[in-house]
Amino acid sequence: MHRDTLPTNAALMARRKTAVARGVGQAHEIFVARARHAELWDVEGRRYIDFAGGIAVVNTGHCHPDVIAAVKAQLDLYTHTCFQVVAYEPYVELAERLNALAPGAFAKKSLFLTTGAEAIENAVKIARAYTKRPGLIAFSGGYHGRTMMTLGLTGKVAPYKLGFGPFPGEVFHATFPNELYGISIDAALRSVDAILKNDIEAERVAAFILEPVQGEGGFYVAPPAFVEGLKKIADKHGILLIADEVQTGAGRTGTWFACEQWSVAPDIIATAKSMAGGFPISGVVGRAEVMDAPAPGGLGGTYAGSPLGCAAALAVLKVFDDERLLERSKAVGDRLVAGLRRIANKHAAIRDVRGLGAMVAIELFKGGDLAQPDAALTQRVIAEAARRGLILLSCGSYGNVIRILVPLTASDALLDEGLQVLADSFDAVPQWSAPVLPARPRPTLHRRSRRHRPPPPSRWCAFAACRRPTTACISSCASSTWTSSAASSSPCSARRARARRRR
Repeated sequence: MHRDTLPTNAALMARRKTAVARGVGQAHEIFVARARHAELWDVEGRRYIDFAGGIAVVNTGHCHPDVIAAVKAQLDLYTHTCFQVVAYEPYVELAERLNALAPGAFAKKSLFLTTGAEAIENAVKIARAYTKRPGLIAFSGGYHGRTMMTLGLTGKVAPYKLGFGPFPGEVFHATFPNELYGISIDAALRSVDAILKNDIEAERVAAFILEPVQGEGGFYVAPPAFVEGLKKIADKHGILLIADEVQTGAGRTGTWFACEQWSVAPDIIATAKSMAGGFPISGVVGRAEVMDAPAPGGLGGTYAGSPLGCAAALAVLKVFDDERLLERSKAVGDRLVAGLRRIANKHAAIRDVRGLGAMVAIELFKGGDLAQPDAALTQRVIAEAARRGLILLSCGSYGNVIRILVPLTASDALLDEGLQVLADSFDAVPQWSAPVLPARPRPTLHRRSRRHRPPPPSRWCAFAACRRPTTACISSCASSTWTSSAASSSPCSARRARARRRR
């Protein structure tokens, strides 16, 4: 598009506010002009290090040349037929590859769609078709998408669910284990049992659904022991286990699927985001007999598993093999965690550094007090980092978590540069400190009895049971007062006089 003058971020923001629906959020008032690997440049020519990765969509980096070449080649062949009308080989080949990658010693089948929410929706449809049951149990803090069913599964209200209810029924939320907040694995499993006792019988539950690492919920890792306990409950009652790998999949955690690190295999896996390096495609892979439960025509979609998305996804898999990105994911995670811990050693507000592979986060609290999540400081740090050329995102139920989803192709030098910007941002922004309270005056004591001498106010509470100055009285009796001269006849004064006579 030819322009006589180059646009600015401010000018584009003004146009956006006029043309785009308010409900579409935007973390930074920046408009990208181009991007490569783990860097991007805005329309004003300024460079940024990208620690957000399009929310875990470009694990292979922005515009990886092999992915772009594969898509360009596919463009010259055909762009769309609808797989349900005229099929194409890349769809079948991609299904074969995902079936081989998914954990579990059983036959598997796959289908492809367009978005992560669509993958979750279809995972639910498949689970209900197989079990002939309606109920679903998700977890607090979980995020599963923006459609009505996936919002119902999501365990975080703001901003996703505000004003959109009611949501589909037969969806229940158990407690997700969280050591930082004192929620043990046993307590989380007991919350599942409580739902099965108090809300819905196990024989009507189709599936448990959880993220191996909660994404929008705060990057809390599901403990392997918790997953094992959940699978025992599932197997006991014939309930399926669905792993939502939309954000954790495609190598982000050091394995292609994060659930490969579990000792048990899920029955169904939903995946999307980075599986095609920035091109829209999602998938569902699972036990063959489970995946075959819906009747022909029950699954699919007009753009589902598009030729361009399949070509990009196959190229991404090749890039992972050629560049050994699963190993790189672990190395990136180790480097990030080490750098973040150095920052945490200087700033008490950072109470936790955590992650799995290259899915890493820090959590901030006022003065390090776990009872006071600090969303304001989180936003100040993110804004300061953007001003210095680093793109970050927040997450968590309290908005106090900074998450890092940097492309796995980022060099060590770029990672270190980004970490230094983050450290400088923490140094630059004002942080919370405990308010300094005025020193409490020491009470005047009687020399003999060591009892507190009553202060000499001119106005006293007239209620005998109170015996306090009206300035300290919080009862309704404070409306009636008496003078200090009258205090000599008070019950309290009479008791003190008798005590002196006895001495």
